[in-house]
Amino acid sequence: MGKSKGKKAVALRYNEKKDKAPRITAKGEGHLAEKILELAKEAGIPVKEDHDLVEILARLDLNAEIPPETYVVVAEILAWVYQVNMEAGRD
Repeated sequence: MGKSKGKKAVALRYNEKKDKAPRITAKGEGHLAEKILELAKEAGIPVKEDHDLVEILARLDLNAEIPPETYVVVAEILAWVYQVNMEAGRD
């Protein structure tokens, strides 16, 4: 496993028409985390590293809404993703 052991990744999705808050759509550690990151890159999805936030979100169940105490940090990340997408000419 080498360097990928211990690496974690969490994917979020937010549907403002359907969800009250972003939801966990994928999570994993080690090789699974690497695969999540690889798929995001292939799909052109921006990736933001935040070790502390991943530690909190990785404890949640799949499809769970993020907890209120993470709203501010996740909002900052979503704003960053929006900016990256705008700069790349994507909606």
